[in-house]
Amino acid sequence: MRKSHGYRHGTRKLFSKKTRDKGIRPPDYILTPYEEGDIVDIIIDPSAHKGMPHRRYHGKTGVIKKKQGESFIVEIKQGKAIKNIIARREHIRKSRSQIKV
Repeated sequence: MRKSHGYRHGTRKLFSKKTRDKGIRPPDYILTPYEEGDIVDIIIDPSAHKGMPHRRYHGKTGVIKKKQGESFIVEIKQGKAIKNIIARREHIRKSRSQIKV
C-alpha cells in the first residue's frame, strides 16, 4: 500500500490566495476584539499555517467558548455532534450574519 503524505499533499489550489489578496494582511484582524459567546465564521487564511483548523471546517459558523493562549476554542455543530475547534485569530472573523444594519 502506498504511504500517505498527509491530507494537504498535492492540493496546490486548495487554499491558495488570489493574486490581488497576496501580501501583508491589514492589521484589523489583530485589532478585532473577541469575547466568549461571540459568533464567528471559520475562514482559513492559507498564508498563516499556525493554528489552522482542518479544511472541513472552512466556512462553518460557531461560538467562541474560551481563549487558549493565542488561540480560541470555537464550538461547532456538525450533524448531531458538537466539535471544539482550536483556531488562531487569523482563521476566524466575526460572523457577518450578526452585524446590525
